[in-house]
Amino acid sequence: MNAFEKLNKLNLPEDAMVNLSFSDGTSVFVHNETAVETAIAETSVIASFSDLVATPGLNVFDLYGSNIIEDMRENGYLDDYERDYTFAEYLTETIAENFYDIEFIENTVERHDYKRGFCTLETTVQIPFQNFVDTRPFINGWTVSVSTDDGTLSFEA
Repeated sequence: MNAFEKLNKLNLPEDAMVNLSFSDGTSVFVHNETAVETAIAETSVIASFSDLVATPGLNVFDLYGSNIIEDMRENGYLDDYERDYTFAEYLTETIAENFYDIEFIENTVERHDYKRGFCTLETTVQIPFQNFVDTRPFINGWTVSVSTDDGTLSFEA
């Protein structure tokens, strides 16, 4: 049973929010302060986030309720997109280049010693239930969670 079938069985209200989380990490050097840049280059978090956000017809919001595409548009990050059907790739490059200014992806660096560590990138977004089911975005690797009357249901997609 796929994620959409599982959610449909819950009989959620149309305005319920589906939370999607994605994280990945990599071993890094911490002594030269390149941990986050290494994680950006070696993990798929930004690309997975961009693929999801670029899904046609999907309304993706951050945890504060801001529409991610509208927020990026208002802040000028989409001004240079040439409408050449490579929107996900454009988003991936833009977010990687402006990682510290675009705050949709969090980073955590765990130091093992003075030289080595592990950097994790993580993102969590919200999508209205009905929009999520109607659009059926590609969510393999994402963790899906929804609030129900009996608690929060979470599962891997």
